[in-house]
Amino acid sequence: MAKEHPLAQFRFCPKCGSPQFTVHNGKSKHCETCGFTYYFNPSAATVAVILNGRGELLACRRGKEPAKGTLDLPGGFSDCYETSEEGVAREVKEETGLDVTQTEFLFSLPNTYLYSGFLVHTIDNFFRCTVADSHGAHAMDDAAELQWIPLREVRPELFGLESVRKGVERLIGLLG
Repeated sequence: MAKEHPLAQFRFCPKCGSPQFTVHNGKSKHCETCGFTYYFNPSAATVAVILNGRGELLACRRGKEPAKGTLDLPGGFSDCYETSEEGVAREVKEETGLDVTQTEFLFSLPNTYLYSGFLVHTIDNFFRCTVADSHGAHAMDDAAELQWIPLREVRPELFGLESVRKGVERLIGLLG
């Protein structure tokens, strides 16, 4: 199945609004009116891997689309002017109420995320996060429910987002 190039979503120059916005190369479009060249790059996103003292993984049940009702790991988009480490800590706080005290980069995976009918390309950065007190976790924001799952019982197929599912498979190999 051929995938549509992400630049196909952009028909007008974001700088001057001209429709003379044409493919420049495989990574960019160029405006023939004002000369602006737009390079399409993935958005930075974060995923938190939080284990408690019993070796259980903190999973969320998604409260919103895409993949509403499936399992997920806490995380989300990094904001402008914040590091990925700051972003993952903020997302964990927003979704679980937990305070991250330490982050350790594990790996990254490319992903696509359909948001309001717009396909966003992301690079999902997975971090092992240490939290101050895992007992105070409660579902907030995008998370409809939280659950602690023993690593040996984690089932990747229950995770709805492709990169998180692949990441969970990889985590089982690393941590299991």
